[in-house]
Amino acid sequence: MAEITAKAVKQLRESTGLGMMDCKKALQETDGDLEKAVDYLRKQGLSAVEKRAGREATEGLVVSYIHPGSRLGVLLEVNCETDFVARTDDFQQFAKDLAMHIAASRPVAVDREGVPENTVERERRIFMEQAANEGKPEHIAEKIVNGRMEKFYQEACLLEQAFVKDPDKTVQDLLTEITARIGEKIRIRRFSCFRLGE
Repeated sequence: MAEITAKAVKQLRESTGLGMMDCKKALQETDGDLEKAVDYLRKQGLSAVEKRAGREATEGLVVSYIHPGSRLGVLLEVNCETDFVARTDDFQQFAKDLAMHIAASRPVAVDREGVPENTVERERRIFMEQAANEGKPEHIAEKIVNGRMEKFYQEACLLEQAFVKDPDKTVQDLLTEITARIGEKIRIRRFSCFRLGE
């Protein structure tokens, strides 16, 4: 078994934001391999996030973002379990980044359940007509429509969008990471966009 150095623990803590004992255990479990330790911690973090899913998140912040030129603004409510966490720089930065992302990416809703039913029906109808106009048989058209609906949800739902500051991650990935790092349930509750003249 490889010796776990304080330097390796420190390096892992800096890259994950997790506690010293968690990082040391992860390094022990992965024989000192930093990359595998990160994966190990992510897996542990995900299970910790799932355990927190049933908790209430009634504290938090309402943040605003006004785009330069004052023609576009966003109001966003992000909840957490305690006001202590709501005051941390990490949580506040997450909320600010999210508000800026919403201004740039124009989501329709936080998640699929939030997309209005009439919007979903309209999109599905348009995709069906497109498939019919392309002369696709009905069984193939249905698969094409389902694929296009998935793409629609990825563009319309905040949690499924690629994060503007790091397109390799979705907003859901970002939410999972901060939940694991902070150790509380965090919930993106609602948002409103205001565009001049709309």
